[in-house]
Amino acid sequence: MRMQAVFEETVIADSDDTVVVEGNHYFPEESLRREHFQPSATTSICPWKGKASYYTVDVGGVVSPDAAWTYPKPTFLARKIKGHFAFWNGVEVRPARQDHR
Repeated sequence: MRMQAVFEETVIADSDDTVVVEGNHYFPEESLRREHFQPSATTSICPWKGKASYYTVDVGGVVSPDAAWTYPKPTFLARKIKGHFAFWNGVEVRPARQDHR
């Protein structure tokens, strides 16, 4: 199923190849609209996934701090999410809407 990450009515990621872990869709890095992402200094540790790095999402000057995260060097158990990003903090992840032209 094709999924989208949407913030402020703008699609910031779109993919039919997400990986679901703990209820979160992880989008491949190449599916991100990188102009909407700024690296953050925030990190966190997950005992089984490793160290997460966060990104702030910015659409038209509306900012959601640390709304995206990724595991640059995930543990062996979480290797399938390497190079993928997940979202929260105001970013809606939903099935892609069909274009009804």
